Amino acid sequence: MECRVLSIQSHVVRGYVGNKSATFPLQVLGFEVDSINSVQFSNHTGYAHWKGQVLTAEELNVLYEGIKLNNVNHYDYVLTGYSRDTSFLEMVVDIVQELKKANSKLVYVCDPVMGDHGAMYVPENLLPVYRDKVVPVADILTPNQFEAELLTGRKINTEEDAIEVMDLLHQMGPETVVLTSSNLPSKHGDQFLVALGSQKIVRPDGTNSSQKIRMEIPKVDAVFVGTGDLFAAMLLAWTHHHPKDLKTACEKTVSVMHHVIKRTISYANEMAGPGKRPSPAQLELRMVQSKADIENPAIAVEAMVL
Repeated sequence: MECRVLSIQSHVVRGYVGNKSATFPLQVLGFEVDSINSVQFSNHTGYAHWKGQVLTAEELNVLYEGIKLNNVNHYDYVLTGYSRDTSFLEMVVDIVQELKKANSKLVYVCDPVMGDHGAMYVPENLLPVYRDKVVPVADILTPNQFEAELLTGRKINTEEDAIEVMDLLHQMGPETVVLTSSNLPSKHGDQFLVALGSQKIVRPDGTNSSQKIRMEIPKVDAVFVGTGDLFAAMLLAWTHHHPKDLKTACEKTVSVMHHVIKRTISYANEMAGPGKRPSPAQLELRMVQSKADIENPAIAVEAMVL
């Protein structure tokens, strides 16, 4: 069966963020990807200069109307990431709800991009839209610790807190929640980052349980852009292939990330030369070069079932 994804994300002419980060890996894994570019920029905003255009909520609606008029608005997945406009986000919700009416099995994968390390980098009025409108229609949610805290109004200081926050997020809508990064201490020391996941499982008798996992991910000393977008896309792909097995889906997702990042950092360091910090251009993800790893990732990180 053909599997079709509607991906509403940023586009850059050069480099890999948003749709550029998500489309190629999803296509490599056999998905048909229809992309709506929420912005079209020359490059990501971590460079010294960037120029481009932003799609409005009205323009988003026009594009969707065109798809609908031709009666090709049937999707298996919707994928969204960074947005900085409330009306655009509300339009996305309207589209998701309409697509879910047409296909009740549609899965909405949402990366609720709002900030990190205790600071918001989108307007604060996006939070209530995410919390009250977006999260309730999402099926798979990939917040970092800060975003999960914002959405639930709870602080995470321990693994127990994190589990409680993931359960609260389940109650708000999504049946799969992955905390893509946290400030929790790793058992392997400070060179590792802790990520956690939770998947609600309905037993045959109708009662609920959940599979909870923990991952220790090796840190890399560099700033990458587009990794969150790649993560959400890979989680979409691997949960599709392993629908009832969050452990395997997360292992494959994180392993793809690991291989892409490793290849990127060694290339960037080589290009920058000894003792020099690589530039944003040198740190663009080595996506095409990682095609084999995307298709069949060697498991680099194992998940522990909690």
